[in-house]
Amino acid sequence: MVTIRTEETTMSALTPGRRRDYGDGWEGLLALWEDTDAPEGCRVELVEGTVTVAPPPSKSHNAIAEEVQRQLHGLPRIGTEFGIHQTLGLALPIRSGIFVPDLAVVPRAAVRGPGTHVVAGEAALGVEVTSKGNAGQDRVTKAAAYAQEGAPLYLLVDCWATDTPGLVLYGEPEAGVYRTLW
Repeated sequence: MVTIRTEETTMSALTPGRRRDYGDGWEGLLALWEDTDAPEGCRVELVEGTVTVAPPPSKSHNAIAEEVQRQLHGLPRIGTEFGIHQTLGLALPIRSGIFVPDLAVVPRAAVRGPGTHVVAGEAALGVEVTSKGNAGQDRVTKAAAYAQEGAPLYLLVDCWATDTPGLVLYGEPEAGVYRTLW
């Protein structure tokens, strides 16, 4: 039994019944992520080589993500060339990660066929809404990883910001670093 603690909740999850040697490298990490069995609604991510499990987001968190999604639906090419996804894994092999952002705008062709994820650089936009327990990770770790993988845009909706704007759009990644666009 594994106990997972965050600032917001404590929960228990059963470890997988089967044991397997995942080996080293990206393929092993990917297999471990895919085999991680978490309670329904939890978000399983791979952050710098470590599997993390987060509890389901709060109602207000979901409401914010839904409003951002509603606004995105009004943009040109959404629905024809691009889809908006809420549970799609974005792979970041350079950083040994797979993030599952609150929203990912991805070319429709990229999500056709088998598999559980797309490479983060294929996404047109990743959107994270911070939670109390992961705000720092969304601000620093994820922004750096998305930039390094060449994801063109990263929108951070920071519900826990105290001294910075609550909405930041990053883009134009160069040498693994984003520029703040808005």
